[in-house]
Amino acid sequence: MEPDDQFRARIRDWLADNLTGEFADLRGRGGPGREHEAFDERVAWERHLAAAGWNCVGWPVEHGGAGATLEQQVIFHEEYARADAPARVSHLGQELLGPTLIEFGTPEQRRRFLPRIRDVDELWCQGYSEPGAGSDLAAVATTATREGDEWVITGQKVWTSLAHVADWCFVLARTEPGSRRHRGLSYLLVPMRQPGVEVRPITQLTGTSEFNEVFFDGARTDADLVVGEPGEGWRVAMGTLAFERGVATLGQQIGFRRELDALTDEARRTGADADPAIREGLARARVRLDVVRAHARRTLGETATGTAEVSKLLWANWHRDLGELAMRVRGAASLTAEPELDDWQRLYLFSRADTIYGGSNEIQRNVIAERVLGLPREVRT
Repeated sequence: MEPDDQFRARIRDWLADNLTGEFADLRGRGGPGREHEAFDERVAWERHLAAAGWNCVGWPVEHGGAGATLEQQVIFHEEYARADAPARVSHLGQELLGPTLIEFGTPEQRRRFLPRIRDVDELWCQGYSEPGAGSDLAAVATTATREGDEWVITGQKVWTSLAHVADWCFVLARTEPGSRRHRGLSYLLVPMRQPGVEVRPITQLTGTSEFNEVFFDGARTDADLVVGEPGEGWRVAMGTLAFERGVATLGQQIGFRRELDALTDEARRTGADADPAIREGLARARVRLDVVRAHARRTLGETATGTAEVSKLLWANWHRDLGELAMRVRGAASLTAEPELDDWQRLYLFSRADTIYGGSNEIQRNVIAERVLGLPREVRT
């Protein structure tokens, strides 16, 4: 196994050598609220990564990955963020569905989908949230009925990131009539480009539309494209969520540090740091980010209930608060957008969603209270 310091040097040098030429202008492009930026060029960049063996570094070698250790996966995401490389367009396939198929999928499903995910030939979206089942995922109402050698899917999903560019969607649907809550759900792989699927972009506060509503009206998928057994969808879906909160979040925190450093520079440039409250806010943000990182490193690889929930609460609240601090630093200039939103306004507006997507603060706290601390369960009506 390659020593970690050599692995770090190798990916750092590769990024420095390759974020040049046709890819030089991609530094810093994309990300939350900016997924529309240079999208086709970012797809080309990720295919370039794949050709060099830098996609899916954490996947086992036998499934087409690099077989990197947990620490090396952290190193990859850290160096990728430090290089200010563009935001990934295939995150949902590589970091969520791919590991889910490796863990729960059939050999046929792995052979069919993993190479295309690794090579960025197919893009994925996540069909979890619904208008009546956002953070309460167990309230899913979308149905799938077996008809011969196909599943027929009917229902609506919402807040579906990048559905408008996705080729496939992993969908949590109710396949047992009359079932409730966690029972009777199945995890289906559904092609997006078919007559029974309609995608409607949702205009966000930032003015962009990376979230979507997705309507399934008799959409179809093959009967063998259920991951796990029918009715076991909740277990598989929870496995996917565990992968969502994995090592990539440590790279995310490098980006957070860059934002904080830039905001500190902005406060100095404008003289806002003369305000003791602003200085205190910046200092608190720096200390809190150290806490977020320390918690993430300490719990790396842990699967105990409550670990991922605490991590989500820490970073989501930190980022939301940074957006609010940015508005205080900018003062009156934060109130106007001419001719368009600046980076700080976009940060503030999009970070309002951080405490909602991926499980709202309320749900995370309920999980910690009920499953870790043993407090009485919330009354459900």
